[in-house]
Amino acid sequence: MNKTPHSIHKIRFSDCDPFGHLNNARYLDYFLDAREEHLKNAYDFNLTHFYTNGLAWVIGSHEIIYIRPAVYNEQVLIRSTLLQAENDSLQVEMLMLNEQQDQLKAAIRTTFIPVNPKTGKREQHPADLMEWAKTIEHPFAEQISLQDRIKALLGDLKAGKSLVAG
Repeated sequence: MNKTPHSIHKIRFSDCDPFGHLNNARYLDYFLDAREEHLKNAYDFNLTHFYTNGLAWVIGSHEIIYIRPAVYNEQVLIRSTLLQAENDSLQVEMLMLNEQQDQLKAAIRTTFIPVNPKTGKREQHPADLMEWAKTIEHPFAEQISLQDRIKALLGDLKAGKSLVAG
């Protein structure tokens, strides 16, 4: 099973600042839209199905590091992976690279919190969802800070290693 799905996205004019760089806040939209696409296409995981059955996720936190600007009309590759699945949260890492996959644009770690959309209250993940999530979990050898992760990723790129294979 592919634990690091990826997809290509075009940087749109309306998402850019006057310099033609992707607006910092819009990176979040690109990352979240890509993750939703990855869940649907790689795992047949439909967020609407869960929402209508009483489970949704809100964002507990984002940690993002911008490395190089993504620019108007550029094609970027976004890769996502589930780092950690817990009963009360999911931690996902997403990377944005240029289409040639030799430049890291940005990296983000997002924590998703399960909630009941009808009550707005926190929920625990159901056992069947946890069982499935563990099959796609891709924890790295050790949990390191995002800063240290970026250093390792940049070293991998410099050595000619692919960040997409995971």
